[in-house]
Amino acid sequence: MKDYDHQIIWLDYFNRNLSRKKGRKVGKNISIYDPTIQELISASRSLELELPEENINNHARYPRRSFVKSGYIMISKQEKKSTVVTNIAKKMNETRQQKH
Repeated sequence: MKDYDHQIIWLDYFNRNLSRKKGRKVGKNISIYDPTIQELISASRSLELELPEENINNHARYPRRSFVKSGYIMISKQEKKSTVVTNIAKKMNETRQQKH
């Protein structure tokens, strides 16, 4: 049954190694190489998105790349998905640049 109250945010949306056809949803300028589920979780929480522990799945496989484990988070729907994905990507990019 479809859940209209939540949005699924896949880790592959932010992977710079992937083409748009393979599932990347953000531009190369804000995507990162090999993002981790932990980076996705911390970026989402720092943006104050509601993310309970049971809404994290790091064993799932993104449908376009079913041969690779990816993972996703499920957040409460607040605004357009594209806006949420872009904001998370920018936050992940900032965090990654601060580490290096």
